[in-house]
Amino acid sequence: MMKIFFKPVLMFSIILLLFISGCKEKQEKVELTISAAASLKDSMDAIQAQFEKEHPNISLTFNYGGSGMLQKQIEQGAPVDVFLSAAEQNYQALEEENMLIPEMGGPFTKNALVVIAPTNKKYASFNDLIEKGDKIAIGIPETVPAGAYAKETLQKIGKWEEIQDKLVLAKDVRQVLTLVEQQNVSGGIVYQSDAASSVKLNIIEKIDPSLHSEIQYYGGVVANRSNSKEASLFIDFLHNSAIQKIFVENGFIPITSK
Repeated sequence: MMKIFFKPVLMFSIILLLFISGCKEKQEKVELTISAAASLKDSMDAIQAQFEKEHPNISLTFNYGGSGMLQKQIEQGAPVDVFLSAAEQNYQALEEENMLIPEMGGPFTKNALVVIAPTNKKYASFNDLIEKGDKIAIGIPETVPAGAYAKETLQKIGKWEEIQDKLVLAKDVRQVLTLVEQQNVSGGIVYQSDAASSVKLNIIEKIDPSLHSEIQYYGGVVANRSNSKEASLFIDFLHNSAIQKIFVENGFIPITSK
């Protein structure tokens, strides 16, 4: 009689344990570490909330900075799952080093370059700022894509050498924005999306896109990481029409636009 009773109890216990184990697996949290260009922060704050709402088992942690600096961190072994770059060259460099998974990334949004100044400064144009301004801030061209685009522009209009004594180089585009907002410089060159996030400055001029390389943002999944499936899910999420709308609301340009 006891043997007959014992078998159903044992079977029930095994089934219960398997069920509990399965529930634990479903509820297991995955944390993605994302290294993103500083200019993406405002958009990513909104995108993070939406992504985590739709994928409650995945949490996102962001590390912001200049794309060149973030590239170097990944090359040096930083524990990063996703790389969001403000320039194709940084993305391509990691791809060529086999540090990004092929066919799991690409461009996801675009931007434009603008010249800004504090609200109490009145400059008629970019040339007016160059001639009358005291200090002009740009990102470090070697590590900050916005700085590289700014340098390209200044070289194209023949002002790069002339402006050397006035340049203040910043670690990322957000630092340029802060320098202008705090009136530590006469003006600066930032992305259109950064200028849209501030009420403490004026846009003097939108830079002709023919004066610099196309500004496209690239996202990729870092190779040899355990969370590549979830990382790929996040990259795909950036192309969602509702997410593209968030980028537009923050001053970016849809990837489909010419």
